[in-house]
Amino acid sequence: AGSAMVARALWALLAALRAGWCLLPQSGYLHPDEFFQAPEVMAGDILNLQVYYPWEFLSSSPCRTVVFPLMTSGVTYWVIKSLQQLDMCSSCVNSYTLLVSPRLLFTIFSFILDYSVYRLAPSWGADPWKALVLLAGSYVTLVFYTRTFTNTLEGLLFALLMVLVSSRKSSGSSAEPTSSSLIGVITTAGFFNRPTFLAFALMPLLYWASLIVDSQKSIKTLINHFLKLILCACFTAIVFITADTFYFTSVSLDNLYSTNKSSLIDVIAQLHEKMVVTPFNFLSYNLNPHNLALHGSHPRVTHFTVNGVMLFGILHILAIGAGFKMLKKYVHQLMLVRWCYHGPPGLLVHSEGSPTLLLFYFVPLAFLSLFSHQEPRFLIPLILPLVLFSASPNRAVKWKLLLVLFNLLGALLFGCLHQGGLIPCLFHLEQLIHSPASSSHPRHYTLLFAHTYMPPRSLLNIKKTDVHVEVIDMAGSGEETLCQTVEQRARNFTCSDCHIFIIIPGTVRATITKCGVSFRNETLIFPHLSMEDPPQIPVLSSGNWRSQLGLYILELNRDH
Repeated sequence: AGSAMVARALWALLAALRAGWCLLPQSGYLHPDEFFQAPEVMAGDILNLQVYYPWEFLSSSPCRTVVFPLMTSGVTYWVIKSLQQLDMCSSCVNSYTLLVSPRLLFTIFSFILDYSVYRLAPSWGADPWKALVLLAGSYVTLVFYTRTFTNTLEGLLFALLMVLVSSRKSSGSSAEPTSSSLIGVITTAGFFNRPTFLAFALMPLLYWASLIVDSQKSIKTLINHFLKLILCACFTAIVFITADTFYFTSVSLDNLYSTNKSSLIDVIAQLHEKMVVTPFNFLSYNLNPHNLALHGSHPRVTHFTVNGVMLFGILHILAIGAGFKMLKKYVHQLMLVRWCYHGPPGLLVHSEGSPTLLLFYFVPLAFLSLFSHQEPRFLIPLILPLVLFSASPNRAVKWKLLLVLFNLLGALLFGCLHQGGLIPCLFHLEQLIHSPASSSHPRHYTLLFAHTYMPPRSLLNIKKTDVHVEVIDMAGSGEETLCQTVEQRARNFTCSDCHIFIIIPGTVRATITKCGVSFRNETLIFPHLSMEDPPQIPVLSSGNWRSQLGLYILELNRDH
């Protein structure tokens, strides 16, 4: 009882940390997709801000559904826009609210994971509060599940699917009949969010089907379950396809009727011609090895040997060890059964919880490993079966200190340091651009970003009609290209109210000094760690370490 009370208090503390750190906000920048798969697009569509639309959201190549961005970032931006229009908040739209409001919604949604763990733990022989502490204390939950990734939504839908397929009557003998429809809806929604969701859904669906087959005596009832699932899946798919078609093709029913008044059949035919099915476009693009190579190719074992350890640490290693033991035991059991002619051993329904949870963990991992492009965030949905497996009695107890240190390091690295200067830099520039002096006397700003992640332009809070701000993203350009661009801008530095800012990490600060220009102001934002241009260890040990772990905002000197 005492340990349970301590676990509850610890979970409450970690839950408060999750919400508080979101509001602070977290400065770490994990990957451009956390902005460019939802918030950036919705800021342009709903708030009419200058943004960069990624290729997946262009009408020429629609590969992402717009439904989830509208339901998440779209809703939050609509709320703050409405508050401002109603004069309930004069400056609701600013860099802070643009960053934090979608993240806060995702943070609230992240507690679906906690609910799922609490519901699932008894069914899988895990200690509920031990599992909740493992979940809430993981830096994956604290950092990744509070960010606006499609992978985050994938993890939440996977958790709900596991709850539905594991729900049982009080006797624990059969699945809830009412879950068939919801399973169809969630599976289809997950597929439209990310087609890779099918890799996560495979084992839960097989487990659910085996429970249905094992518990139902009537063929009619069995068919009824599967029909409900298929019908609801089809209905959900129609909703997504319709929404995406209207968004990407700008189809208007009024226009359709005005251009073709003959019949409703002709209208439907036109809609069919313009129909957008984003998952198929996504699969068509990603199944091409050449396209995947553009985003980076990795060895097929990267998820198993690197990404799993990077996200989950010792829990991933222990799961691999348990998996090999389970496989060895199962092969031995299979040989015995064949020798004794007793029939095939049941692995899904009739075995204890841990082997099945390992399948829930490793089967998606194996399917995702078939693709050459492998990023750590692709695995974050697997935290649910992993913590349930790890929270079984006497498992992972002796690794407490290592787990704490690992998650502290992960939270510091990804929540604070990784590209950590870019978001505060955009906050600073937004305040500068919208300062009273700039508002009373318009100035022209040129913002040149080099050797940073893509800057989300929405955080600058610039209207599409505003032509006084120009953003140039040089990405990882070489020294010669960078200097040519800077020198060209310096030569064209003619207007008296023009300001040119160069944003560059401290590790490549010396490159700019070779470009033959001078600067009137230097602002250092600390901390900022660029893994693409990492600081050298000898330099870090010198007195220059703060500069190496910082991001510079350099204002070009017009008198040079």
